[in-house]
Amino acid sequence: MCHSTRASAVPVIPDSEGTDSNPFALDALAVFMFRVLQRDNHPGNLDKSSPNVGYVMLMFYHLYDGKSRKYFEDELVERFGSLVKIPLLKPDRSPLPASLISVLEEGLNLYDLHTKRHGRLESNKGSYVQEWAKWEKKLRDTLSANAEYLNSIQFMARLTAVSCQVPFEFAVQQVSEQLRKIAKGDYTIPSTEKRKLGTVVFAAVDLPAAEIQGILNKLSGMNSKAEAFLEDKPMDNFLRKAHVTLAHKKSHGVSAVASFGLYLHRQVPVELNALLFTDKMAALQAQLGSIDDEKIVSKNEWPHVTIWTGEGVPPKEANTLPQLLSEGKATVVEINPPLTVSGTVEFY
Repeated sequence: MCHSTRASAVPVIPDSEGTDSNPFALDALAVFMFRVLQRDNHPGNLDKSSPNVGYVMLMFYHLYDGKSRKYFEDELVERFGSLVKIPLLKPDRSPLPASLISVLEEGLNLYDLHTKRHGRLESNKGSYVQEWAKWEKKLRDTLSANAEYLNSIQFMARLTAVSCQVPFEFAVQQVSEQLRKIAKGDYTIPSTEKRKLGTVVFAAVDLPAAEIQGILNKLSGMNSKAEAFLEDKPMDNFLRKAHVTLAHKKSHGVSAVASFGLYLHRQVPVELNALLFTDKMAALQAQLGSIDDEKIVSKNEWPHVTIWTGEGVPPKEANTLPQLLSEGKATVVEINPPLTVSGTVEFY
């Protein structure tokens, strides 16, 4: 991972049973919130002086929404080749008190309402400002009232007579032993259910190829230029899949690709308003719609659906079609009125 030191990256994650829809269970979330509200002078201003600690923690929690614990761990193992778990909660702990479950579920429901209406807008803005303020206070009060319980279920920095906690040094020792095994090559890589598409390279709106083919057939019947261009193109072979790229890891960076995780598997309307082509390639110009009233914006300067490229021409060359059009080296056929298809946001 590092050319100068030859150091390798090893992911170290808090251990948790997780759920079917999140790698971390509610008791882990409660402990994370409790710890944050106990610290001072955090460089990122996420400490007890922050008025929206609960909202920020819920935002982090939802980064993994829809991912089971197994999926989460499998992904890390596939990407890094190893995984270290730091003990977080004692296995023989008592169940989460009803008051904690209630306040956490209330926050999760409020977060769902907020993001559906406002997307990533901060909690001190929008329609639920008062609700957030009330919940943040309730969260602090509830965590404080259950402080003894929360201290008793986690691995802490020191042993106390009250809670009989296992010392934090034990957790550090566990991590150190796992890291030593990895460094010595004694680490056995866990078996994983490898995802079909492997490591994520880009985010895109996946479109039904049959509907795109239908639009091209319709366009051919309406415009002689389109008909002349499309009639000898082997679309059945090329148009087995269709998509609008949202962000590519190589062009836009990992964070740009990851930013679309919030919309993974969600449907979005895509308006197709023009066909651009040369003798080497062709693409449909696309305009992306919204999800929950938040406009989906591609990181590509020209959102499009590549429908055909000639032999030896990579699909990414379709990005040059607007420039070629401005130079008089490409042809455009307007689709008026535009035609709309529905696609889903996916990682590839």
